[in-house]
Amino acid sequence: MSVRELVVLGTASQVPTRHRNHNGYLLRWDGEGILFDPGEGTQRQMLRAGAAAHDLNRICVTHFHGDHSLGLAGVIQRINLDKVPHEITAHYPRSGQRFFDRLRYATAYRETVALTEAPVDTDGPLHRTPGYTLEARRLSHPVEAFGYRLVEPDGRRMLPDRLAAHGIKGPDIGRIQREGTLDGVPLEEVSEVRRGQRFAFVMDTRLCDGVYALAEGCDMLVIESTFLDEDEELAVEFGHLTAGQAARVARDAGVRHLVLTHFSQRYTDPEEFERQARAAGYKGELTVAHDLLRVPLPKRR
Repeated sequence: MSVRELVVLGTASQVPTRHRNHNGYLLRWDGEGILFDPGEGTQRQMLRAGAAAHDLNRICVTHFHGDHSLGLAGVIQRINLDKVPHEITAHYPRSGQRFFDRLRYATAYRETVALTEAPVDTDGPLHRTPGYTLEARRLSHPVEAFGYRLVEPDGRRMLPDRLAAHGIKGPDIGRIQREGTLDGVPLEEVSEVRRGQRFAFVMDTRLCDGVYALAEGCDMLVIESTFLDEDEELAVEFGHLTAGQAARVARDAGVRHLVLTHFSQRYTDPEEFERQARAAGYKGELTVAHDLLRVPLPKRR
């Protein structure tokens, strides 16, 4: 059975707190695991969440500030210690290659795993599989940053009433799905488009075109909301979003499930992020993330 869920490993901005680890997010997408922004302590948080190095297939780093990347050293060494049997691919801004190299080889260890480096330097598709296309978009932060987006190919949903009207049943349903036509009846006549799921991951950034492009039509948007709205000037200065800004992006983009995360340590009431997001007009499903939370992707439309 396929599983699509977000496992939140850490939600702190800049520094860990008593209750929030550095960033870390594991997306389970059917049989694959995609680890986003492994900050310090990610290896331990994976253990607490019941996730293993063998679960990882891909690592995506948005930028090379410590709270989004210091955990790379430990994660990479754990992948090799556990002798993960499959290839793992790492995406990160090409301009941060020197940081990736230092983290990959921070200490001595035995390399046993094929870790493919696939740095990002432009907007667009990065990788295609039968289950999704991984895309990147440039963000606006003091250091170069990219957000990531998974887009599942559209499929088709069979319509029982139209199948019955054409006398198509049993094994013939599978035949028309595979072959596209059956006894002169086209697949389009007995089915409709089933829109593929879309997931986006947007970390440290000001409002910019990339934020909106990543969020457009998403079933789930994981997005930073470092500041509350009253501190918008600080958000702009340091290259971040407020809860209200993130919610308005989700509202305008038609996001079904909004996950707010990456909270400044200055705030003690996480419910205020939800209140401000709702005040901004977002009416979809809303989660204010906390460490070790599991969030299933919405069912297909």
